[in-house]
Amino acid sequence: MRGISKTERAARVGESLEQVQLSHLAQRRPSQLSGGQRQRIALARALILRPQVLLLDEPLGALDKQLREQMQFELKQIQREVGITFVFVTHDQEEALTLSDRVAVFNGGKIEQVGSPREVYEFPQTEFVARFLGVTNFLAGADAQRVLGTAAPHSVRPERVVLQDPSAPVASGEIALPGTVVETVYAGAHTRTLVETAGGFRFIAEQQNSGTPHAAPTISRGDAVSVRFARDHAVAVPEAAQAATRTAA
Repeated sequence: MRGISKTERAARVGESLEQVQLSHLAQRRPSQLSGGQRQRIALARALILRPQVLLLDEPLGALDKQLREQMQFELKQIQREVGITFVFVTHDQEEALTLSDRVAVFNGGKIEQVGSPREVYEFPQTEFVARFLGVTNFLAGADAQRVLGTAAPHSVRPERVVLQDPSAPVASGEIALPGTVVETVYAGAHTRTLVETAGGFRFIAEQQNSGTPHAAPTISRGDAVSVRFARDHAVAVPEAAQAATRTAA
């Protein structure tokens, strides 16, 4: 349809299959390909047209977790090789952070924040962004005042919260809150623990499972613990603070 000669067509098909590492399957029928291989063929069919911008709308949504993670690395490598812009649409927050150079977070059709993956995750500008990109402990109003000494909203990521023995000394610049373990969730690489503090606010702490595999869990439901995090790890959410001020006014 594009008036390309048979010789050039064959060359470009071979080049596209090489890009997605499927040259060895060139003679197979679509029904003989796995889900991940079909996704790569779909990508090759789009790249062979040599577009300036490629829109990928939830391209990994139908794949299982292992295939999705494999395809994330392959997509990133292909994008660098072909040197064109990929606009990647996804509801998977981890996928967005993994694949993107810049992330735009939408809410109700409006952009809440645009920035690098690190910027939008570490320094969310609204409560929606803080909660949407991963899990967070969001403190505002009376809870923020009680814990941080200010009513301005703040976000504290679970991986920056540690649980210690209540009798352990508190380091300089560290927030310490007594609490009781409500629930623990083992997720393979990490364990998440939900703690209800004396003030009624529930904190989520996330700990990497980097210890000896045969060691028994050290924290269980009902344990008394001390929730600790550095004061500097509580990140102010500026737009949310302004919105709270407008609402109060």
